[in-house]
Amino acid sequence: MESTRLSAAQRWMLALSCSAVALVVASMAALYTALPELATATGATQQQLTWIVDGYTLALACLVLPAGALGDRYGRRVVLVVGLFVFALASATPLLFDSPTWLIGARAVAGVGAALVMPSTLSLLTAGFPEARRGNAVGLWAGVAGAGAVLGILGSGLLLEHWSWLSVFLAMAVAGAVLMVAGCTIPESVDQERPAMDPWGAVTSAAAVGLIVVAAIEAPARGWLDPLVLVAFVGGVLAAVIFTVVELRVRHPLLDVRLFARRGFAAGTMSVTVQFLVTFGVFMLLVQFLQLILGYRPLTSALAMAPMVVPMVAISAVAPWVADRIGLRLPTFTGLVVLGVGLVAVSRLTVDSSYLDLLWPLLVMSTGLGLCTAPATAAIIAGTPVEKHGVAAAVNDAAREVGAAIGIAVAGSILAAGYTDRIAPALPRLPEAARGPVGDSLAAALQVADRAGPQAQPLVEFAKAAFIHGAQQSCLALGYLAFAAAVIVGIWAPGRPRRASEDAAPKPERAYGSR
Repeated sequence: MESTRLSAAQRWMLALSCSAVALVVASMAALYTALPELATATGATQQQLTWIVDGYTLALACLVLPAGALGDRYGRRVVLVVGLFVFALASATPLLFDSPTWLIGARAVAGVGAALVMPSTLSLLTAGFPEARRGNAVGLWAGVAGAGAVLGILGSGLLLEHWSWLSVFLAMAVAGAVLMVAGCTIPESVDQERPAMDPWGAVTSAAAVGLIVVAAIEAPARGWLDPLVLVAFVGGVLAAVIFTVVELRVRHPLLDVRLFARRGFAAGTMSVTVQFLVTFGVFMLLVQFLQLILGYRPLTSALAMAPMVVPMVAISAVAPWVADRIGLRLPTFTGLVVLGVGLVAVSRLTVDSSYLDLLWPLLVMSTGLGLCTAPATAAIIAGTPVEKHGVAAAVNDAAREVGAAIGIAVAGSILAAGYTDRIAPALPRLPEAARGPVGDSLAAALQVADRAGPQAQPLVEFAKAAFIHGAQQSCLALGYLAFAAAVIVGIWAPGRPRRASEDAAPKPERAYGSR
């Protein structure tokens, strides 16, 4: 009993790790509430808004695996502190330079810092906690990471109630600086063996993720047969193949791809990827729906999303316990199906829908996420030996960020393409100066209509209908993807554990392993 009691240092490490992961995940969604104001203040187009949001997640997704390896070799605390410094500095940059190009660049650099932070937070826990308490710590970490997006939307909504969109960047910079100082107070954690780095694995993994995400961002607007999209997609697949070959040959691989032969590890990774893909994709749509269609203020729109946290956190607290007894398959399949049902329900929203029409799909979606989020993370950790938990943390984080980056790209790009297609017939009837803003985004169209006065009401209705058309297409695509993933993971994931083999294998492997 003595060995399982957490020390004050371990509790402080848990609080700091959860706070840091909450910050980097919240930062992915914090700008959602600010997008309409940001678009009108900077003149950013709908496609630039997608890149401002996705530049962060793209950099994070590309670099999280190499960043996890850096922590294992040089120390997880020092990598955490350096990452928080880079994150804080980049988040403060828009306070001085606020053009769309500078915003995209600053967000990308902040994503580099976040890539250093995120795997360090989980690997600090897996390395610093006794095995008997490790599952509880990982479950809490997963719950906080899952709720981070809603917390980011709520926090930015509170700021925007009193200040401009720049206050969101200031808050992220201050929070990063405070956590950086706090990070210096925890003990260092580093592997004794310190295996050599895998530079080819780092380069090819970053290239694979980056090129595939770029293809996903540009495809809806340009078309899948566009040369840029084809080159990016084929290049990403080729880089992924080269990465696999490299990792099978090098002595100290960045990621042992043989781990994916373990059903629990592979199914958990796929589940996490899809969860973050659809969640961050739909959040970007919903915040704009609440502000631009329902007319909510930023704080009101953030509070409207807050009910999602309740079922998500409550169910996440018991989901790992359930999965430990009945296997990963059933909770993951059920959770993804419920998530898909919620997304399809969101796609039924119209210009005349009320908040109550949105609330029940939100609660359905959060119930699905609660069922499958924590079990998937636990499956990834349990699918690796203890000495490989740093790698498992990086894989879990990479899956989340790759999913989020692709989700934002797909949802934002389908929205932009759908809006552009539907608004195009109205543009020739507008003054030359108004065509560009109206064609760029709904936020800009509403600003033009507001200056024009009551006679522009038909334009407002037409632009809102165009936005809803794009949002409906995005939600349907995300919902169908969740259903497809549910079928695949439902077949692939391990089912009920064989209790007769308890003495022959560790408990985590029974619940989440390859049986």
